Amino acid sequence: MAELLSGAPVAAELCARVSAGVAQLREHGVTPTVAIVRVGERPADVSYERGFAKRAQSLGIGVERLLLPDTVGERELIAVLEEINQNPRLHGCLLFRPLPGHLNTPAVLGALRPEKDIDAMTSASMGGLMVQGTPGFPPCTATACMELLEYYQIALQGRNVVMVGAGVTVGMPTAILLMNRGATVSVCNIYTDPQRMAELCRGADIIISAAGKAGLIGQDHLSPGQVVIDVGLSLGADGKLHGDVDFEAAESVVAAITPVPGGVGAVTSTVLAAHTVQAALRGQGLGI
Repeated sequence: MAELLSGAPVAAELCARVSAGVAQLREHGVTPTVAIVRVGERPADVSYERGFAKRAQSLGIGVERLLLPDTVGERELIAVLEEINQNPRLHGCLLFRPLPGHLNTPAVLGALRPEKDIDAMTSASMGGLMVQGTPGFPPCTATACMELLEYYQIALQGRNVVMVGAGVTVGMPTAILLMNRGATVSVCNIYTDPQRMAELCRGADIIISAAGKAGLIGQDHLSPGQVVIDVGLSLGADGKLHGDVDFEAAESVVAAITPVPGGVGAVTSTVLAAHTVQAALRGQGLGI
């Protein structure tokens, strides 16, 4: 039976670090504060905003909501981001995406300074994955994967990792973070031959899947002793949330696996809070 890599204790440990950072900032008269910018009323955005705001406030992080209609003009939205850039009281910004189709998303995102970009929305932040010490932060879900691996003391140096999915928010940045830790990484995308992908996965020490396709990783992809991190999330015909991995098939074969839900997703919102605190600490010259 595989070890269950629950996200709850990882999030709890990260919350303790966040609380310590908040206390340090309070000693300097600073309340770490995040600006949430939401365009329109998409139910998923509203739900995530509510949940993240509750988590942030429970950790002592201030939240300022900036809610705009989905008809907002590009110049108006960029002006909002520029105000956030100039406001020393606001340390991080979360802008919900995708933006409405009439907006030039790269132009909008490019207006945000990377030091306030807590979810790697800007090209400068993504480029920072390649260069240590640059401002900005990695994407929160990619960071959550790394936090989970570290918490469960899963060695990466010299290990063979297959990253299934090459998206810019999870797959690609996670692969880079893994390589930065000394892992040998193979990345599969939608063009990878299915048989070749199964072969690569079987030979891996660690499989991380973020394709968003339920049941993509099955018996043919698995080998004894593997660690499986399932980032995928999709709604099945049964109305329940499913990961990319056939959990029942994997549980009896692999050494360890994350549940869906309750795995990586349970850590992601806490990472966003942690990035806000880190941004505030950097702004006070108290952190790197």
